[in-house]
Amino acid sequence: ESGQFSSQRIALLFKPGRYAVEVPVGYYSHVIGLGQAPTDVVFTSSKGVYCNEASLTVSPGALDTFWRAAEGFQTDADFSWNQNGHKGMIWAASQATSLRRIVVTNDLDLYQFKHGDRAAGFASGGFMANTEVRGEVASGSQQQFMARNLKVGGWSDGVWNMVFVGTQGAPRSHCGANVKMCSHPYVTVDAAPLVAEKPFITINQSGKYQLNIPVVSQNRIGLDATPPSVVDFESVYVARAEVDTATSINAKLKAGLHVVLSPGIYSLDAALQMNFKDQVLLGIGLATLVASSGNSVVQVGNVDGVRVAGILMQAGSEKSMTLIEWGDPSVPYPGSASDPGVMSDIYARVGGPKTPFSTAEADSMMRINSGHVVLDNSWLWRADHLEGGALVKGGANPCQVAAVINGDDFVAYGFKAEHALTDQIQWNGERGQTFMFQAEMPYDVTQANFGDAGHVGYRVATHVKEHSAYGVGVYHYFRDNAVVVRSAISAPPALENAFVAPLAVFLNGQGIVEHILNDKGNATARSPTSPAAAIPQWLCTSTASRSPSWLLTSCKVGDPVTCPGTTVNCQGNGCCPDGSTCPSADESFACCPAPKKVDCVTPGPGPPPSPPGPPPPSPPGPPPPTPAKQSCKVGDSVACPGTKVMCAGNSCCLDGSTCPSADDTFASCPHGKILDCTKPSNASAFEVVV
Repeated sequence: ESGQFSSQRIALLFKPGRYAVEVPVGYYSHVIGLGQAPTDVVFTSSKGVYCNEASLTVSPGALDTFWRAAEGFQTDADFSWNQNGHKGMIWAASQATSLRRIVVTNDLDLYQFKHGDRAAGFASGGFMANTEVRGEVASGSQQQFMARNLKVGGWSDGVWNMVFVGTQGAPRSHCGANVKMCSHPYVTVDAAPLVAEKPFITINQSGKYQLNIPVVSQNRIGLDATPPSVVDFESVYVARAEVDTATSINAKLKAGLHVVLSPGIYSLDAALQMNFKDQVLLGIGLATLVASSGNSVVQVGNVDGVRVAGILMQAGSEKSMTLIEWGDPSVPYPGSASDPGVMSDIYARVGGPKTPFSTAEADSMMRINSGHVVLDNSWLWRADHLEGGALVKGGANPCQVAAVINGDDFVAYGFKAEHALTDQIQWNGERGQTFMFQAEMPYDVTQANFGDAGHVGYRVATHVKEHSAYGVGVYHYFRDNAVVVRSAISAPPALENAFVAPLAVFLNGQGIVEHILNDKGNATARSPTSPAAAIPQWLCTSTASRSPSWLLTSCKVGDPVTCPGTTVNCQGNGCCPDGSTCPSADESFACCPAPKKVDCVTPGPGPPPSPPGPPPPSPPGPPPPTPAKQSCKVGDSVACPGTKVMCAGNSCCLDGSTCPSADDTFASCPHGKILDCTKPSNASAFEVVV
């Protein structure tokens, strides 16, 4: 926590080779492997490259673990971090962080658990792309996460909004979370429609540095296998914060050079101007660009293929209209679908540090005017707290809107924006696509200047005809005043069905958001029975799987049916002896090792508009809470003896024994009950999941 507003910027660059070292990654730190392939740089130590949560207290845990990155290496780490059976790498981080071009040969945990911490650190991430995890990824307490173009051996847990795009090994989609059904909030999209990986630096066998510019791909699944374009550093200017100014850097950009910003804090009295096709501006070590004279810090002209990556933009005390502007607002530019502009790991903040300015102001942080631009991981933050711990109140450090999207065909992966004083995002362009959005409404507004004004977290303009959004989440914590907001998301009614699994979350405070999308979805507010709990609500359309056309019969949820290929019966939410889910289980039930082989549930109305509300599931963090030892009723969801696999009522456990909550007359399993929780005399011996 002490380094959160540090002025230090660090990049650790590792040449190809094997390293028996442990590398903790702290604030404003960036670990970079310089090999052409991630496997060229290998960390062989037990911990390898890792990120602990910034605070080892239960709260904030990892909530403030911002501004760091790791990319371009293989880790053979085998350390056991979380008492969950995993061994491997830990990356317990939140917003403004990224993992890219990494091979994890064992497991990856995205949270940190400490004994007695049921919340497992409150991680609030996060982003990972073009990475292979040969073991399992455990989300743990991650409230939201963007997983793009990965190859994973498995994925578990997640609290509110986990979005997978083009990821091999991703879990199947499920809207909402239900702890009794073992279901998590997953949105899974088969392919990334348009993407280019972040530029990266390598060193060749002659010891010369090279800039690698990955190619654009469409509808990509899995890792990037296409060789990048390679540029020698004769065509690259390496800037240094202690000597370079906006004037000196712009002279190099004007000469057509690419620019690498070495670690440091750059005070800029004018924007860096990018006016050449396919030009690259790449920051390493969280290079920070500060607007010193009410200017923007990056300005992209009406040209195609520009790449801007790895920068932290910071407003100064003199008001900036925006911090990054893409395209000339007075001359609309359509851009190119085959050569889009791409922003990777783009972060901005208005307020926070005391230096070089103690106050800050910007009308917006990002404004996109051109068409065909891709945003690949961002966090646009109006500070809610300052260096030294003071809270931001009364609209100080103002920023009106985090981002304004005027251009058509804008694609965003991992779009995050917080605490702007009006809408967080205003989307005016056509055919926009969002994959994982996370916002927090401002903490310090009033009913008059926010609720009555109709502000929202995500706004699509009324004139927009085409838009799609996957996993749009808007959270609220009206800390200083009671505020009632009509809706978290505003969009033309004709586009409501284009939002997949949108959600709203009450975090804390005095406020209410009445609906999720326009007038749809349940309200989020403090629970009278669980006042300390966060309250999520999802807006779910039908996610029920249709029965295959070759099925001869249909059933209702809970009907007695036969497990496929056997004579063993099951009923509703239980598992078949081979580990597959009973064909008559609820579509949300995910407690078995494998999904349904056959789904006989009669097609019909989908799940209710929102899954069960308060109290929400606690952020999952091992070890799991010890279930209560008590009696059960016939049909209760319970754990099969000696396992974590659940069954319910008249069904069989994986070992062939009868479910402990089955009716006494049920005799369709190969073996009888090992334990019977329906009998008071046996209650002390059995664990019932409640």
